[in-house]
Amino acid sequence: MATIEKIKERISQIAEQRKNTTAADIEWVVGQLKENGFPVRDPKKTTHTVLYGIGSLRFAICTHNRGNKQLKPCYVDEFINAMIELGLYE
Repeated sequence: MATIEKIKERISQIAEQRKNTTAADIEWVVGQLKENGFPVRDPKKTTHTVLYGIGSLRFAICTHNRGNKQLKPCYVDEFINAMIELGLYE
C-alpha cells in the first residue's frame, strides 16, 4: 500500500503528462485510494468506457483510442478535477 504522499506525487505526475497517461495509471491511483480507506466503488466497465466512483464523485475515462494506449487529455482532466475535489491535488 502506497502512502497518501506517494499517491499525491503520482497524481501530480499524471497532471504534468496529460498527453502520456494510460488507463493503468488512473487504475493504480484509484486502487491505492481504496487501500487507504477512501470509499471507492468498483469500476463499471462498458465496451469503451470505465466509470469510477470515489465517494460522491464520478468520472469516466474512454479507453477506446485506436492505435494508442494513452488517454485523451479531456479524460485525464476529469480525473484531475475529481482529485482536486478530494483534496489530493492543488
